Amino acid sequence: MKPGGQMLRVLAAAGLVSVLAGCENSATSYMIEGSQHALTLVREQKFFWHDELRQAVVVSRLPACQKRVRIHPGPTVLVEMRVYAAGDALWALHQGSRWYLVGTEACQLQDWDNPSNQPPGALLGSFVLKDGAPAFVPAPAAN
Repeated sequence: MKPGGQMLRVLAAAGLVSVLAGCENSATSYMIEGSQHALTLVREQKFFWHDELRQAVVVSRLPACQKRVRIHPGPTVLVEMRVYAAGDALWALHQGSRWYLVGTEACQLQDWDNPSNQPPGALLGSFVLKDGAPAFVPAPAAN
């Protein structure tokens, strides 16, 4: 090995780690009935210079089903995603101008054209940034 070759490798590895450290790869869950029944928001940024992140929701009702469904990409800063009750084993997700309907009976998720832009039920909580990291924050309890 040439003199300084090992030092170059160490510097290159350190540079790669710092580049990758800027990427977001996160998952946070709304637990419906413990960890076996949940909705999980997953956000993945392949490269730090990308200004959009891939987003998916993992719909779980174990052991019956678990499915990861890609949703529309999001910006690098998490846009709040509200979770609403929408019926028996149904939830509505609202992020920016987009609505999604989620059913855990058959682990399904679809875009929802909600012309009224009104939630179908009570707000249960939101996926938000908390202390710089994505988290699910339950809605305040009704008095």
